[in-house]
Amino acid sequence: MADRINLALIGAGYWGKNLARNFYQLNALKIVCDPSQEVLAAKRQKYPDVETSVSFSDTLLCPDIDAVVIATPAVMHYSMVKESLIAGKHVFVEKPLAMTEKEGSELVALAREKRKTLFVGHILQYHPAIGAIRDMLRKGELGKIQYIYSNRLNLGKIRREENILWSFAPHDISVILSLVNEEPSSVKVVGSNILHPHIADTTLTHLQFPCGVAAHIFVSWLHPFKEQKLVVVGDRRMVVFDDTAQRENKLVVYPHNILWQGGLPVPEKKEGVPIDLTPVWEEPLLVECRAFLDAIRGKPCSTDGEEGLRVLRVLQRAQSDMDKTGIPGPSQEYFVHETSAVDPDCLIGKGAKIWHFSHILKGTKIGEKANIGQNVVVGPNGIVGANVKIQNNVSVYEGVILEDDVFCGPSCVFTNVVNPRSAIPRKNEYKTTLVRKGATIGANATILCGTTIGRYAFVGAGAVVTKDVPDHGLVYGNPATLQGWMCECGCRLDKNNRCGACGKTFALP
Repeated sequence: MADRINLALIGAGYWGKNLARNFYQLNALKIVCDPSQEVLAAKRQKYPDVETSVSFSDTLLCPDIDAVVIATPAVMHYSMVKESLIAGKHVFVEKPLAMTEKEGSELVALAREKRKTLFVGHILQYHPAIGAIRDMLRKGELGKIQYIYSNRLNLGKIRREENILWSFAPHDISVILSLVNEEPSSVKVVGSNILHPHIADTTLTHLQFPCGVAAHIFVSWLHPFKEQKLVVVGDRRMVVFDDTAQRENKLVVYPHNILWQGGLPVPEKKEGVPIDLTPVWEEPLLVECRAFLDAIRGKPCSTDGEEGLRVLRVLQRAQSDMDKTGIPGPSQEYFVHETSAVDPDCLIGKGAKIWHFSHILKGTKIGEKANIGQNVVVGPNGIVGANVKIQNNVSVYEGVILEDDVFCGPSCVFTNVVNPRSAIPRKNEYKTTLVRKGATIGANATILCGTTIGRYAFVGAGAVVTKDVPDHGLVYGNPATLQGWMCECGCRLDKNNRCGACGKTFALP
């Protein structure tokens, strides 16, 4: 590998834009990949010598790319990290590493097998204040750690694809594990669901360690002001890290003592002593990005895959404890991208995913594991079955019913009125269009309302369907006509109605 490391940034929005800035400064950014043309246009203007792409898979195929940086929603981390490692790329992934310990273990093992760097974005590990606290502990200035607590509070950014525990707490868990240098023996969590009945907005996590240290982590996105504070209590001194304070006051040491008088503990308070971080200050994200590049070159790092897996284990234990009180975690919910909207009175199935710039209108029902692409409108009162895949730029109007396992290709068109006029309301004239289980509709096909697409039927790209399509029927053309028969697996049947791919035979006309 040449001295320069070429990397691709996957996801350049809310946090990704900061990663783009720092990796560009480090002369490593070669491609920015994002599904939003608006985001890519902004990056082309800011970094004219950097390539852009809307395709993650195409980006992975680029032979010039040595590494990828993944700044996408947490539910996408596992699949994207796995694909990147299989493609032979080093990986920087924002927290958390994955959504389950099993997934995280698989990724760590895969990185080891491929001999690639797996790096997790726990940025606080690279903050000068945390480095200074580690130095104090190493020199014995704080004495033995007795207690740690952290507050990470703000008003927003409120998420729906993950709860507050998974969104805010990984940074604090990472730091606390590194300071105590062991995993907790006990993890207890109390959470509150305020804005959404199934998503915790505030959590208080209690960690008890075998060495006797206790720790609390309080996180909330419903706090009136921003607070990011870590307090480490030793038996000699206490130190407070306030990341919202000015640089010269971010870290303050308190030489308090606990005196025993008459068998009772009496606090002896003293003035805090600020430690000015200005002389050693570097933007933590820049330090983190540089650490990733150094790790690729063989230098040890403090947030490798193993460290990410330790944090993931604590998160999963915390979520398991919350599950007992009925506060489900992200693995039990559905995903809605922050640019999309879901109206009230919609039912979204477990594991469903709704991607960029889509709108699910009131009264709509979407089944489990359905995948709704970019710029899709469903409803009002839409019906989408389980495991349905709707590609980009599709509108599923009221009156259209998609049964389970239906595939809708990019920009295919449904209608719901035979003779629409802009000036004449015809909502009481909607005709039902039924797409039966397992059917496929190709890109840019048009389905006139009132028709039924049979089970496992196949509508070719660009077809105009004006009448019912039988089960397993293959139609294409304008108007679409029956051209043959299709297997459940998506392959064409021969003249004996047999599939050459899977061997099934069907009793068809």
